[in-house]
Amino acid sequence: MTKKNLNEMSFLDHLEELRWLLVRSTMAILILATITFFVSDYIFDVIIFGPTNANFITYRFFCDLSNQLGFAESICVTEMPFIIQNTNMEGQINVLIWTCITAGFILGFPFILWEVWKFISPALYETEKKHAKLFIFSSSLLFFMGVLFGYYVIVPMSVNFFATFTISAVVKNQFSIDSYIGLVKTSVIACGLFFELPIIIYFLTKLGLVTPDFLRKYWKYAVIIILIVAAIVTPPDVVSQIIVTIPMLLIYEASILISKIVVKNQKKVNG
Repeated sequence: MTKKNLNEMSFLDHLEELRWLLVRSTMAILILATITFFVSDYIFDVIIFGPTNANFITYRFFCDLSNQLGFAESICVTEMPFIIQNTNMEGQINVLIWTCITAGFILGFPFILWEVWKFISPALYETEKKHAKLFIFSSSLLFFMGVLFGYYVIVPMSVNFFATFTISAVVKNQFSIDSYIGLVKTSVIACGLFFELPIIIYFLTKLGLVTPDFLRKYWKYAVIIILIVAAIVTPPDVVSQIIVTIPMLLIYEASILISKIVVKNQKKVNG
């Protein structure tokens, strides 16, 4: 971003900066998407379709955990009774393209954050501008933690649930590739962005749009929403729901703590 003072920039100047932010971010995503194209076989066979294998690490972990908790093998996965099929002529090509773009977005997220930081930095104090590296690192770390949580927890639980759920033995599960890939992408990206909640709360608190008291006041509603989400994306067993619920609650609590710190620091500055 140019070093023009924020007060000297017109609305059109801000739009121009935003336009270039989007252009550079899009170019970065496309370049990384092109790179991932050359390893697409590994991405599909090992990563994306990994949760369709009964020996996937998450299933083995839950099986061992159930045995240790005295549940025998009640949540052990022994098979995946479904197939994934392509029903559209251009289906697999579209899946390949959009999967590479999604991978490009995930890998390029730190760069996108850097572009966002450059865009908003003129509105920050000089002391806050020095925290650019910390912002990029912490935001990227939270995002990738969310991506991993979505991939290793949400996706396997969802796949297992939908694969084994049936209304009748007559009905056989045959999922379209678009449906399966959509589930994986949505779970991974959504979790990655949800883990950004502390960062979002930080800036909302700085802007005065959110306060710790507000977050604490609606804590019980947040818990209810988290429990509902956990119940939807997990199999109907308590262990799975707890495993999903606890990290989400910790993220929300961390957001409240960050909001308190921001408010406390603002009071010190304002004297």
